[in-house]
Amino acid sequence: MSSSQWLVKDIYHFDVVDYAVFSSMLLLSALTGLYFGCRGKYCKTEPSQTLSEYLTGNKNLKPFPVALSLIASYVSGVTILGTPSEIYLFGTQYWFIVIAIWLSGLVVATVYLPVFLKLKVNSSYEYLEMRFNRIIRTIASVLFILDEVMFLPIIIYVPSLAFNQVTAINIHLIGTIVAVICVFYTFLGGLKAVVWTDSWQVIAMFISVVVVIVLETISAGGPSNIIDLTSKGNRFEFFNFSPSLYERYTVFSVVIGGFTYWTCFNAVNQTMVQRYLSLPTAKQSKLSVLLFTIGVGGLVWMCCYTGILIYAKYHDCDPLSLGRIKADDQIFPLFVMETVGHLKGVPGLFIAGVFGAALSSLSVVLNSTAQVVLEDFVKGCMRKKLSERAATILVKGIVLILGVVAVAFMYVVEHMGGVLALASSLTSIAAGTSFGIFTLGMLIPWANSKGACAGALAGAIMSGTVSYGGQMVSASKLVVARRLPVTVNDQCYEKYGISNDTIVPEIHYPDESDVFPLFRLSFLWITPVGVLSVLSVGIIVSFLTGPNDLKTTDPDVISPVMHWLLPKEAQEYAGSTLKKARNFEVTEDNIIVQIHADGNITECNHSRTPLNITLPE
Repeated sequence: MSSSQWLVKDIYHFDVVDYAVFSSMLLLSALTGLYFGCRGKYCKTEPSQTLSEYLTGNKNLKPFPVALSLIASYVSGVTILGTPSEIYLFGTQYWFIVIAIWLSGLVVATVYLPVFLKLKVNSSYEYLEMRFNRIIRTIASVLFILDEVMFLPIIIYVPSLAFNQVTAINIHLIGTIVAVICVFYTFLGGLKAVVWTDSWQVIAMFISVVVVIVLETISAGGPSNIIDLTSKGNRFEFFNFSPSLYERYTVFSVVIGGFTYWTCFNAVNQTMVQRYLSLPTAKQSKLSVLLFTIGVGGLVWMCCYTGILIYAKYHDCDPLSLGRIKADDQIFPLFVMETVGHLKGVPGLFIAGVFGAALSSLSVVLNSTAQVVLEDFVKGCMRKKLSERAATILVKGIVLILGVVAVAFMYVVEHMGGVLALASSLTSIAAGTSFGIFTLGMLIPWANSKGACAGALAGAIMSGTVSYGGQMVSASKLVVARRLPVTVNDQCYEKYGISNDTIVPEIHYPDESDVFPLFRLSFLWITPVGVLSVLSVGIIVSFLTGPNDLKTTDPDVISPVMHWLLPKEAQEYAGSTLKKARNFEVTEDNIIVQIHADGNITECNHSRTPLNITLPE
């Protein structure tokens, strides 16, 4: 019997209670979607579900559940499983990512969010057409959709791998079941189902991590003993101010690179902006960002602390060297099963938390991608006007198609190899390039559409080259991340019933001096490279081709923090962009009305939903 088989049968097992806890999470998810999708049909006090409710929750959600939804969708199973292993293998410098998260939240709320709120966009990419042109909007939308589609299977596969590790149930079977349930409640309930399901899923996520932390801290002899073992293992490193761009983690790479990476997604990505705009007021939107920042910072902090807990347990018996696990991100499930596996229900709660994170990420991708297709392609690019029934069918059809794609790709994801490297590169391109374009538009008033197009091309080339090149040299073992030393003593073999011939050979670190410098960059610098490329090229080309006239620039398309650059004449054009985009006019009584092509006029509320009130002549 191999060591891995022995571990699965004798240590990694789910109790009936664990299966019950995990199944309850899936059942509650399905019931949530059923409730929000069907309540209008069977509850006389509730109106039938409209397209606006399906995609935006009628802009009537509450800050706290939206903040929980933001946490749940951003913190995927990859974060929960990957962060502790990073601390275990590379030390505590990565802990500074919490600082980057807090800085990112501040910038999102003060620099980017006010622009989206002022313009009342249907999708974040609609801003790019308002500021530049339809081509720039389409480019960013295509990058977003390709990025999300490529990573749909990853979202499911990683937690399925963890579930397989503790139950030995087929990865593809459990992944398919979970994906079907996620598509079911997203298809029926829309954004409200996504938000409320995310809310209790993130609570389960928090509880699972807290329970593991508290129990193992007590078991390990308290914080002082944990700190002592971690210090002896040279894991504590908080102030590495090395200027090298090649080191995996330094203060500069974690804070600057981490800040840029987090802001890329939190500020302009449709999966996040969609929830910001689902709240009725700007104050509540900013409150949700604040709560999200505090919550996600706290969760990531706990995941980092879990990393030193894991080191304290395995400081003298490294499971990777002993061949007890095959991948870095399997160390957290191993840790959970060996520390709290004897407590009925706790392993089930942990796996439910990991899968809850995955379900949250998947559901919001399905919902927001469907909205981007409708708003940015059908309505924006193709200029098609659909009836509400046709638009609803289209949106729900896209959710189903994406669900099928996610399940189909999951069956081949473990064999994708070079495609995975391409997918990761695409994420870097989409993140850095899109964020660079938005930043160019909101912070550089002189930027024009030609500069944005040239900048986007430059950013895509640079970030794609650095990302794909880095993955290729890593796959070829020309560049190997330098891990901190681990220990395996003689008692480990007897303790875990492993023979000496199962030990994994030590990692060989090659001479990297001949590798192209850009391919050696720490992965945290990839996004900043893309953003800086967009901004530098975009600014230069804009000035060479005739900068944007600041006197006729609508202040609404520029971030409030840069309004000091605009002349007084620009105030005359305030609101002109929104009026042009929506055919809006404001009456003498400050009532917003929409003028249709047929000459009819309808009064609109703050969310632009017609009230079906025809104004008198």
